[in-house]
Amino acid sequence: MRTALTSLVGCRHPIVQTGMGYVAGARLAAAASRAGALGVIGAATLSVEEMTAAIRRVKERTDQPFGVNLRSDADDAAERVEVLVREGVRVASFAQAPRRDLIARLKDAGVVTIPSVGARRHAEKVAAWGVDAVIVQGGEGGGHTGPLATTLLLPQVVDAVDIPVIAAGGFFDGRGLVAALAYGACGVAMGTRFLLTADSPVPDEVKKVYLAARETVVTTKVDGVPHRVLATPFVAGLERLRLARALLNGARFKRLSGLSWAAMLREGRRMRRGRELTWAQVLQAANTPMLLRAAMVEGRADLGVMASGQVVGVIDDLPTCQELVERIMAEAAEALGRLGRS
Repeated sequence: MRTALTSLVGCRHPIVQTGMGYVAGARLAAAASRAGALGVIGAATLSVEEMTAAIRRVKERTDQPFGVNLRSDADDAAERVEVLVREGVRVASFAQAPRRDLIARLKDAGVVTIPSVGARRHAEKVAAWGVDAVIVQGGEGGGHTGPLATTLLLPQVVDAVDIPVIAAGGFFDGRGLVAALAYGACGVAMGTRFLLTADSPVPDEVKKVYLAARETVVTTKVDGVPHRVLATPFVAGLERLRLARALLNGARFKRLSGLSWAAMLREGRRMRRGRELTWAQVLQAANTPMLLRAAMVEGRADLGVMASGQVVGVIDDLPTCQELVERIMAEAAEALGRLGRS
């Protein structure tokens, strides 16, 4: 199936595995790309050195194109972009709008730039800045999310911009891929569905919690902004974050990330400007890396937060990435065949 996405990035199938922090490392990204999708390394939770090592591991495991997801507001964003250019990474994806200078540098180097957006006006802004495509995530998606459903947001963005649009939020099978194409998208991006594969590094005990889950909740209790996560007793018990807990988690993140307190404070100020957060919400944001890490790395589903899209309620197996992509494409062909017979 050839679409604007496959032509743009060189993958065989119009499917993107999103860059999830603590989940989308070299193992998952390489497996997704080998299967014909576009694998993406989630580098927001990696140091520059760890990101570079992950890129090289993917290149050792596959010759297929892959991407790296970056934070455009990070102190070292420009340094990370240079690593992508030097290592020949095909795609740079961003959870927020990348700066114009980063877009220009990536375009000069021939790196495809694809930010994620959650509103039509954001898509229009980055399209005017020169990005190559956008991922549009509706409210069904996991992690930080907005209120508008994919079925309403996607056609708005498709009509508003003249660059390829990739649909995210609520996709898990071939029927969804065909539906996204009918709306005018050039492919789909999936996070939760790739998280629940045999190639995902998430601990088995945490995967079992996901497979048993039937409900998600959007909460601001994790980091002060809307966050779709599994509905668990731990999430239900999160109350107003006390300063002591915020500082404790901040100290743990400082130790793991190697950032100085000054750098963390600078990041807090940027978060306030970029997201219009209060200082209380900035303190809450110190929770996020540790709460995600507790579940996704340490296997503590009882003490961590598990970002999840609403599709978790209809997922009941752990295929390999190869099996998943082949199944999605077979389902898409069957769906298209039914349309042709109707």
